[in-house]
Amino acid sequence: MSETYDVVIVGGGAAGLSGALVLARARRRVAVVKGGAPRNAPAEHMHGFLSRDGMPPAELLATGAAEVTGYGAELIDDIVVGAERTAESDFTLRLRGGGALRARRVLVATGLRDELPELPGVRERWGRDVLHCPYCHGYEVRDQPIGVLGGAESGALARALHLALLLPQWSDDVVFFPNTMPLSESDRARLDARGVRLIEGEVARFVVDDRLRGVELADGRAVPRTAMFVTPTFRANDDVLVGLGCAFDADGWVVTDATGRTSVPGVWAAGNVANPAAQVISAAGAGSTAAIAINGDLVSADVAVLAR
Repeated sequence: MSETYDVVIVGGGAAGLSGALVLARARRRVAVVKGGAPRNAPAEHMHGFLSRDGMPPAELLATGAAEVTGYGAELIDDIVVGAERTAESDFTLRLRGGGALRARRVLVATGLRDELPELPGVRERWGRDVLHCPYCHGYEVRDQPIGVLGGAESGALARALHLALLLPQWSDDVVFFPNTMPLSESDRARLDARGVRLIEGEVARFVVDDRLRGVELADGRAVPRTAMFVTPTFRANDDVLVGLGCAFDADGWVVTDATGRTSVPGVWAAGNVANPAAQVISAAGAGSTAAIAINGDLVSADVAVLAR
């Protein structure tokens, strides 16, 4: 095992690379274990990131990686499969490819994964014309026939209704498909007030060829749509945080303070692994905030030792 890094960052997305940039510029010894494919890999472009609007996600990460390595941080193309505290203030992180890294502090920025509705056509067009965030993609499908898929899963009702009520800002042709979702009279009144059409009945599949064409219901009805919004279930990629013994809230998300500090001393979390609502720009900001806090924590630890 090599000498100890000041910080090992687990995850090479926007949050992880932003954290690495701040720490490398602070002249810390930093390694970023890149991990698997980023959540937004299927998307052709990302939006809402000032000065980077419309940039392909892969281009953002390649540019960020070049900046980070230019300041001396190391990028490791591997996956962390386990982490543990091995001394009072040190951690060991085991890699899938073999070997391990030792770190004084750990920043976990492993993101989340989207569990999609199990309907034919959804996965095939995910991130293209089957979408989940109007702030990310609404402008690109403006004035098109848009649909919103409901479902019976716990928590899906509020999120699906929220989407349906938002989307008339981008199109005056929005259809809500409650699917197996029960609707109250209040729900129906709110949809009607926003001009959202309601088409009830169980959805059988999304009709796709080279692109999304519409929605087919179980009774054979077909409704043309060129964009559909769905509500995936968000699952944090939090195995490292679980293994380190971090506390989680009642909804299953890691507990952090405003800087991303977890309940385990020396461990921070940033980006979608801690906040499912974080977009690319806010994930990057969270990584930067965590990095500043981590550097301050390291300074405090060093001063405490030297002042004894």
